[in-house]
Formats: sequence, C-alpha cells, structure tokens
Amino acid sequence: MPQPDFSPAADRNKQPILDVLREVLPERGSALEIASGTGQHVAWFAAGLPHWTWQPTDARPGALDSIAAYAEQQRLTQVRPPLLLDVMAPRWLPDGAKFDLIYCANMLHIAPWATCAALMRGSARHLAPGGVLITYGPYLEDAVQTSEGNLAFDQSLRAQDPAWGIRRREDVEQEAARAGLKLSSRHAMPANNLLLVWARA
Repeated sequence: MPQPDFSPAADRNKQPILDVLREVLPERGSALEIASGTGQHVAWFAAGLPHWTWQPTDARPGALDSIAAYAEQQRLTQVRPPLLLDVMAPRWLPDGAKFDLIYCANMLHIAPWATCAALMRGSARHLAPGGVLITYGPYLEDAVQTSEGNLAFDQSLRAQDPAWGIRRREDVEQEAARAGLKLSSRHAMPANNLLLVWARA
C-alpha cells in the first residue's frame, strides 16, 4: 500500500469537525463523503464514530489510493472501498443508495459554482428520510464581516482560477432551496470556517 497523501489543513480541522458531528448526528448511520481528498477526514470520523459506515468518494482517480490507505492503516472495517464520483454527473450512485449523512468539506470554493447546485440535487436524491447534508469550509455572509484572511484567500483562489472563490452562504442557501433542502444549523469553526447542516425543507 503506497504512503497516503497528507493535508495539514485536514489534520488541523478533523477534530473540531468530529466534535460537531458528535453533537448533530445520531449514534449510528451510514454516510457518503463527497470529495474525500486525502482520506484523512473519513478515517478520523470512522474511528471517532464507530457505529457509522462510510462511503468515501472523489472525482480524481489518483485520490482513491490515498483514501484506501488511511482506512487500511487503521483497519477501519466500516469504511468501504472509495469510489470515483463526480458531483456534476447526472447519476452518482444507484437510485436506491440512501444515506443518513452526506458530508462535503472544502469543495465549493475550489470548484466551479455549478458544482453547488449539483451537490444539492445529488444530496436530495440520496438522503434517507431524516438524513442531512453537512458542508464545511469558508463562506462569505451578508451580515458577518469577512476576515482579512478569508478576503486574501478568496483573491488567491480567483487568481488561480476565475471559476473558483469563497461562496456566499446566502447563494448556497438558494441552491439548496431549489433542491428541496434548507439550512437547519450553522456552526462557527476555527480559522473562519463554517459547518452547515442542511435538511429537507
């Protein structure tokens, strides 16, 4: 098994996110992770939420080995083999695949805006009754002053790719509403990030 990739940011935020997951989720369930990246999050959450099963995914074929390596290193039997999944695809998984949690961290600001609508539509299709979508990352908010760090981060993202950038929470809410989802709770996180919980309207 090759050495998995490592993200310092994922390592820093994995425990604060897990703390909130423990607050908002039931004791057991099934989870689909969108844009699993290195695999650090899914491995940490699976270890911290032992009665949950996890299906990691990523749009990049090269990420799958790293995701699998983290799960294998920790012998996490509740983490399924990672799947290739592009949120823009019209069909993610078989229609009968339902999850109590769909989790997506740090994707919306490093992807074209169209991925937001696609994430909401796909999540609405695959959420089990009572299930939630959780998104994590930086957001702009109309009633909250943006930190200097996030302003600089937004500028750097747009310089790399004009289609990227930190999204307005209110714009994300509009896309969620079109898919039949609503914001049910907002959690302020370290380093000017937010964890947002979305449920069926």
